[in-house]
Amino acid sequence: MSIALNLDHSSAVRPVAAGRPSLIGLSKPLLAEALVSHEVVSEKEGRMRASQLWNWLYVNGVTDFERMTNVAKPVRQKLAETFNLDRPEIVTEQVSVDGTRKWLFRFRDPQNPNMPPVEVETVYIPESDRGTLCVSSQVGCTLTCSFCHTGTQKLVRNLTAGEILGQILMARERLGDFPGGARPDDGGLVPGGETRAITNIVMMGMGEPLYNYDNVKAALLIASAGDGMSISKRRITLSTSGVVPYIEPTGREIDVMLAISLHAVRDDLRDVLVPINKKWPLKELLAACRNYPGLSNARRITFEYVMLDGINDSDAEARELVRLLAGIPAKINLIPFNPWPGANYGTSPSSRIERFADIVNKAGYASPVRTPRGRDIFAACGQLKSESERLSKKDRDALAAV
Repeated sequence: MSIALNLDHSSAVRPVAAGRPSLIGLSKPLLAEALVSHEVVSEKEGRMRASQLWNWLYVNGVTDFERMTNVAKPVRQKLAETFNLDRPEIVTEQVSVDGTRKWLFRFRDPQNPNMPPVEVETVYIPESDRGTLCVSSQVGCTLTCSFCHTGTQKLVRNLTAGEILGQILMARERLGDFPGGARPDDGGLVPGGETRAITNIVMMGMGEPLYNYDNVKAALLIASAGDGMSISKRRITLSTSGVVPYIEPTGREIDVMLAISLHAVRDDLRDVLVPINKKWPLKELLAACRNYPGLSNARRITFEYVMLDGINDSDAEARELVRLLAGIPAKINLIPFNPWPGANYGTSPSSRIERFADIVNKAGYASPVRTPRGRDIFAACGQLKSESERLSKKDRDALAAV
């Protein structure tokens, strides 16, 4: 029987620095600009101080200006008076029997302290050769994919670049993943900082990343910066349901690996499973994939295909999948459907998934069957959701006026 350990951190809430903007999520030039425009430092020393802060924030994971020992004390004082380095609050941390961890993170807006906080879920999946962090880009989602639990939650808002990075920073803190960093209360996963706990990032959490392109781009460029978090772009994967106009810019401007939530080989079925298909059907989506910058056998696109019993799992659909992807360097991830309360689908039997995979394999495509992780804590693919709700314009205006 599956047992999930639930660790409640709601009483250990970090204070919100009301009215002070966060420095998390700013590029180096914007960081220097912020320091100068807020008269913390002169224009002459802006770039130098920005580089110092960058190292403290993203290499060492510091959240207290006073710990920045190579920054002059008067400057540290001005920084603390002007800015904040807040990370999200941990509402709950759940640990699955298979080691998967799921956090419910709460974000508050220091610029609008009257606005209610929002919450997102973030998942860490440890494996023998890697540790993957599944990051959210939006609170809720607009796509209403019929097999996805997140799709039942209306979009509340986009996450900022700082909030996207905040998930990574908070996860690294909890996992003891900073050099000499504080270890989690329960012992952590990285003994003595010998190696990284988080080696891979996947933008596969709540929301559609390409509907929040600018913030996702800013966050991933910081996450992959060699003098910062230094996560290889080959180890960062952005998953989209098919926002065609932003696929080419993703490859050219962010230069990360691409995954496509495909799930069907016919437009009529994909219109139901992934309604964005009505706007950008398969022909347009696959054309964009064929033109993805840098596409090669060494840089394949991953096509995600959730296996729904009696819906999209026939031999004929496996053969059509092979035909559709002809000429695209690709890997096909077959994902057993992960049930959630109220779902109208069932998981394809193992024998059916194996038969489907065999057809795809024989055509020359790698088609691993993804092992469900964290099902017992609803941390598996398609199971993420939070209770944040979108406010009406009237409610937002009323709160802003308080």
